[in-house]
This record gives sequence, structure tokens and C-alpha cells, in this order.
Amino acid sequence: MKEVISRAIDEDIGSGDITTDNIIKEREEGKGIMIAKEKGVLAGLEVSETVFDLIDPGLKFAAEKEDGELITENDVFAYVRGDIRSILKAERLALNFLQRMSGIATKTRAYVEKIKDYDAKVVDTRKTTPNLRSFEKSAVRIGGGHNHRMGLYDAALIKDNHIKSAGGIREALKKIDDEVSHIKKIEIEVESIEGVKKALEGGADIIMLDNMDLEDMERSVELIGDKAISEASGGITLENIEEVARTGVNVISVGALTHHIESIDMSLDLE
Repeated sequence: MKEVISRAIDEDIGSGDITTDNIIKEREEGKGIMIAKEKGVLAGLEVSETVFDLIDPGLKFAAEKEDGELITENDVFAYVRGDIRSILKAERLALNFLQRMSGIATKTRAYVEKIKDYDAKVVDTRKTTPNLRSFEKSAVRIGGGHNHRMGLYDAALIKDNHIKSAGGIREALKKIDDEVSHIKKIEIEVESIEGVKKALEGGADIIMLDNMDLEDMERSVELIGDKAISEASGGITLENIEEVARTGVNVISVGALTHHIESIDMSLDLE
């Protein structure tokens, strides 16, 4: 986290804040009030506090709310006290992280609420902003969702291009099963009921039903039973997620949680 934030500070401040350094007196003390401008789920307080701390360890950050808490317009959710120059230099970065993470948490909460009466889990994908994946996946968890793999290194997911290169579903599963440790789960992406059958024969631990219509998805879930974990993926929206959950799938992955986001509007006002 500190590495990413440090790069963001260098990008934003560079050799110095021309405006602040020429208008605000040195060592002038003040307090910044962080305010929500619209309703949402708060996420990113630790990241925000770290921004202030890296810019000036003398700043004192105090949260009035907690990550995961619902905020509404005009809610004060945090304060920061100390050198006004430092507060103003940190302001935009702290808000940028908070606004984006809160947007992700808010969207995730909406998806989770839609299927709260079903057993399916809502999970994210690797469709994240480069270098911000850990922040964005953290926001998904804060919103009540779950994380899929963090990267290419922590789980095996055989996709369509792997299958083409290997010569088929069975071939791809055999090749990876011969190489991967028994403690690693193997997931494969299929697009048809025939693909589901081949994945089951090949011993897949998780079968991703990619862009299937609801009828085929329901039949696939019945075929899979408890022999593997079933995952629905592709084209999942707030409007259709409940129908997808109704098919009985165990997991629903939603790329839009992190790649199609509206940030929550927030501000910092000096007192």
C-alpha cells in the first residue's frame, strides 16, 4: 500500500505544490473535515490515513465512521488536523482513493443485496486498475463480496485460449493436473453443456459457465451437482443477477464491480 501511495504522491506533488506553498504560511495549523456528498458505502479509510501520514507524519487523522458503513449526503466521516500545507497536499489523493474504493464497495453491496436470499457468492475478477488491484479487491470485500484469484500466480484458471492451444478441454485439464500441486484448485471455463461434461470427466474442481443462457446454466448446475463448484460468468448485471442465482450456481463473478465504477462524491473542507 505504501509503495503505491508513494508513487501517487510523486506523480501529484512532484517537486512541490506551487499554489499551496506560495499562499499558505509555514506551520499554520488547521483542521480538514471530510464530508460525503452522496449516499454510498464507505471504503478506503486506512488508505486515506496512510496518504496523510506519508505526506506528513505529524498530521492526526480521526475517522468518525468505519469502512463498510453506509454514508449519506453531508455526513462527516473523518477529520485530519495539523499543518494546513500538508493537509492540502494530501487532500486530492486521499479523496481519490476513498471515492473510487467507496464506489466499488457501493456497487458490490448492491449486487450482494440482490441475491441475499440465495446461496451464491458474488466475486470479483482481474478486471482491475493496474497497480490498484489490492485496493479495489479490498473494497469488494468491504462491500460484502468475495475475491476471485488475486493474479495469475495463486490459482489455475483455464480459459478459451488455453483450451484452443492445448487441443481441447480434456487435454488442457490433463496437462495442468500433471504439473500443479494437489493443494491448488483447477478451474476451467466452458461455454456449453458438452463442455461441462468434458470438464467433469477431466476432474475440474471449479467449472465456470461462461455467457450461458439461463436454461443451459440450470441444466449445467444439475449435471455438476456436488462434483465441482459451479460459477456463472459473463454479462452479469444488477438486472439479471437474481435470475442467475436462481439457477443454483455457487459463485457469480462480476467484472463490473471493479471496471465499471462511479466514484462516490466526497470533499475535504478546511475549518
